[in-house]
Amino acid sequence: MKAERIAIVGAGPAGLATARAYREHGGEGEVTLIGTEPLLPYRRPPLTKEFLRGELAAEALRLEQQEWFERQAVQLRLGRSVSAIDPGAGAVVLAGHGGQGSDEDGAAPVHERLYADAIVLATGSEPLRPKLPGLDDERVLTMRTLPDSVDLIERSREQARIVVIGTGFIGCEIAASLALRGAGVTLIGEEPLPQCGRLGEQVGGRIAGWLSALGVQLLGGEGVRGVDQGRVVELEDGTRIEASSVVLGMGARPRVELARAAGLALEQGAVTVDGSLCVPDTSGSAILAAGDIAYAYNASAGRRLRVEHWGDALEQGEIAGRVLAGEDAVWDSVPGFWSTLGSHTLKYAAWGDGHDTARLEDHGEGAFTVWYSREGALVGVLTHECDSDYECGRELIRAQAVNV
Repeated sequence: MKAERIAIVGAGPAGLATARAYREHGGEGEVTLIGTEPLLPYRRPPLTKEFLRGELAAEALRLEQQEWFERQAVQLRLGRSVSAIDPGAGAVVLAGHGGQGSDEDGAAPVHERLYADAIVLATGSEPLRPKLPGLDDERVLTMRTLPDSVDLIERSREQARIVVIGTGFIGCEIAASLALRGAGVTLIGEEPLPQCGRLGEQVGGRIAGWLSALGVQLLGGEGVRGVDQGRVVELEDGTRIEASSVVLGMGARPRVELARAAGLALEQGAVTVDGSLCVPDTSGSAILAAGDIAYAYNASAGRRLRVEHWGDALEQGEIAGRVLAGEDAVWDSVPGFWSTLGSHTLKYAAWGDGHDTARLEDHGEGAFTVWYSREGALVGVLTHECDSDYECGRELIRAQAVNV
């Protein structure tokens, strides 16, 4: 494949990495990057960490400056949404909006069609709002964008009392950062300990201890019945917890509406692609998917995986860009990510589809490593203050999978 006209739908890490790698590997065709937010592509992980804690300015979040896009001849269509893709015609339909692109008499906006011989879907995920009473109230916050984080900062002033629902990595990061800002924080989760289902009770216990040391009140093993008036959380046992603000950290789902409407194959709630991030058996323009919406074949794992990690979105975007520039490239690394809770940073790499054994090595002075195995094969590693084990573990996980 050597694409000459590329339309990238989504200006997050996977979309930008696609454009960047295409240029870096000799691609000289037209590139258009389309994003629903009006902002230049930016880093999202700090939104729950350094930025939320007030340690990082908004300008420092940018992945590239405006000059880079001009120098690399990457056309930006920011603040625009895509209403449809037509693989057969090689078209991306941009939804109309007021002002430019509208009918002269003020009637319905005129939609714009972009034509490309390759369309990259990098639409990412959106936060989940489970179907419980009051969780769809706009006063109940979610965390995904820079404005979300700015809004939460404003709400955490003046000794705010904030309830965070969800004890996954996002929920724990939000709770820790808000506590460091001086807010009173209650963190609610269905699991008895944070992330004990994924990481095990020993790690869950340490995370709980770190959060408690920051002043977070942790309510584990509690289900939520609903939220009243946007700020009163009702637990399943009838307990009501009043807060100045409520934040959801209850997971995310891939934005696959465009893919579904275009008739692309979906599995595990994501777009089915091969190891080169290409949708197989499409007529017309080539279709690729990268990042959160990709259910991609991993050459080392020998099966398809879906991951929601920032670093993997960057890597998959790079592979897509190289493929579009005419290179042979496949996704074969072990997925992984970092999470920071106060002064503690966890580094985790795993195939992500479970383990049956977790062995913790305590290195002293707070450092530890957990090795995760399934049927005798190493499938994951988690470290705290032991980077050498993290790097070595990723290689061992990959090698064992390849040699099985």
